[in-house]
Amino acid sequence: MSNSEPRASRQLILVTGPARSGKSEWAETLAADSGKQVIYVATGLVDAADLEWLDRLEQHRNRRPPDWQTLEVPIDLSAVVRSAAESECLLIDSLGTWTANLLEQQKAVWEQTQQDLIASLKSTAADVIFVGEETGWGVVPAYPAGRLFRDRLGTLVRRIGAIADTVYLATGGYALNLTALGTPLGAKN
Repeated sequence: MSNSEPRASRQLILVTGPARSGKSEWAETLAADSGKQVIYVATGLVDAADLEWLDRLEQHRNRRPPDWQTLEVPIDLSAVVRSAAESECLLIDSLGTWTANLLEQQKAVWEQTQQDLIASLKSTAADVIFVGEETGWGVVPAYPAGRLFRDRLGTLVRRIGAIADTVYLATGGYALNLTALGTPLGAKN
């Protein structure tokens, strides 16, 4: 499929919002309603020594239906998106964790990584639902790595939002369809 062809049955959805807003739960609802085989793509690295993180992962697992396949993909999202079939719905949770996993990439490499992901999204036949955190609503981080993470994630969420069919904001336990309510600003800031 070329970038200029219509996206027949494929959907690209972005669910964004602050911490503990319900964005993962809303994304899971959308995936369950897709009518397709759901593949949950977990971007988090598992650290057996981090009991709090393991508890969070277990909470997510317990919410998912047992027939959903789970893939742990902390780095190469583009390959997973490219290889997905039309009968599948990828639920990728989350862009923030994936960005953190790649934070040490140099600027040019990170830019290429983003471009590869966007290209894979434009060419895939599968439905793709992203969960992406909004980290820039608070205090500007006092340390360079925190500012780099915030800026990279904000730009990535905006780039995906610009090509998404639907963008939702989850906050306060509600999901707002920004595509219906808002005015698009474009892909880059």
